[in-house]
Amino acid sequence: MYDFIAIGDTVTDDFIELKDAEVHANVAKDTKELCVRFGDKVPYENSVVIPAVGNAANAAVSATRLGLKTAFITDFGDDERGDTKVKALEANNIDTRYVEQHKGMASNYHYVLRHGPERTILIKHHEYPYELPQDLEAPKWFYFSSVGEHGLPYHHEIASYLKAHPESKLAFQPGTFQISLGAETLKDIYEETDIFFCNKEEAQRILKTQEDSIPELMKNMSKLGPNIVCITDGPNGAYAYNTEKPDEAWFIPMYPDPAPPVDRTGAGDSFSSTFTAAIALGKPIEEALSWGPINSMNVVQYIGAQEGLLTREKLEEHLKNAPEEYKARPAV
Repeated sequence: MYDFIAIGDTVTDDFIELKDAEVHANVAKDTKELCVRFGDKVPYENSVVIPAVGNAANAAVSATRLGLKTAFITDFGDDERGDTKVKALEANNIDTRYVEQHKGMASNYHYVLRHGPERTILIKHHEYPYELPQDLEAPKWFYFSSVGEHGLPYHHEIASYLKAHPESKLAFQPGTFQISLGAETLKDIYEETDIFFCNKEEAQRILKTQEDSIPELMKNMSKLGPNIVCITDGPNGAYAYNTEKPDEAWFIPMYPDPAPPVDRTGAGDSFSSTFTAAIALGKPIEEALSWGPINSMNVVQYIGAQEGLLTREKLEEHLKNAPEEYKARPAV
């Protein structure tokens, strides 16, 4: 029996470090915009290609390094990029029996434009015919995240599977498309979710609210179905709420960075997957909450979302050596 099966799209990320670019604030849209000269040759510093990444793939690597028996349900093409992804997953000790390479289709390839520690990603998701494997063995935990915009029926298939297999629990970290669908459209997924992850701004969009209190956002999110709700707030820390203890919410500050972040890609994935792995290993919520930011801290010290993922031994070493103020405490 698998401890952890991740479900979601897999991509190859091509990290391009820009040399000649600027960031401007768009006040009208309340956004920042990456700007390069139009109609010109723009130099870049370097390009680093990393195969077999994406929210779910990153989670699978994280769970494996923390000691869980892990498999991955994903779709990509039968091209050279797809073959490279299989090899990369297997090199990370992930069982690839449920990986589906579709004949004649291309594999997802994204361009990550790096400017300092932040990035803008040029994305394209190919329309694979999503379907759960016929020989799927129910795991202890599923971890479901980003899929393409044509994948709505896939969500309902997964929800139906979970209803028929109560021995399996679900951690759900919605991607951009899943958030845009809205909670009502994915009602069955939310109702089958055991642990839910998002950041503060995503929670506000999902709930269609301007509520600023994260403990209140977590309580309102739990009404959609999840048993445990985790909401991150960037450098302000992370929170967790358990519906079994409705008057109790936990907060953890960021784990201090040993050096300025190199690349923030995958920080959210590492937090969510590490929290899930800790719960799967039998840790209480407050301890699981203390695990997540440690992996996030280490991930941002490297380019890409996987190189910095820690083994359980290394993570517990960081926890042992954490500063006195790094403790989970009741959220105010």
